[in-house]
Amino acid sequence: MVAGPRACKSGNGAAGDETMTTYNGHANWNQWNVALWISNDEPLYREAVRLYRKFPTVAAAARCFKRQLPERTPDGARYSLVAIRNAMTGLEIER
Repeated sequence: MVAGPRACKSGNGAAGDETMTTYNGHANWNQWNVALWISNDEPLYREAVRLYRKFPTVAAAARCFKRQLPERTPDGARYSLVAIRNAMTGLEIER
């Protein structure tokens, strides 16, 4: 089971320190959620791998993948090009 987002404090807690939120290494909840679906849903994962190997760049593979996906994940996260590209970059796939 993958843990959800967690809040982290940067600095030593002194006045003026910024609070930063991370999502298991992802920039935001949307990117985390898209990566979770692509890496854990077998048909999505297989298509991501197939496209990753077919196209010369992750960006080209992500553009093609985006055209095949619905607008949102079942959890409501938008399948944005950035989120798809980051999810595909995070997969450990050999070309």
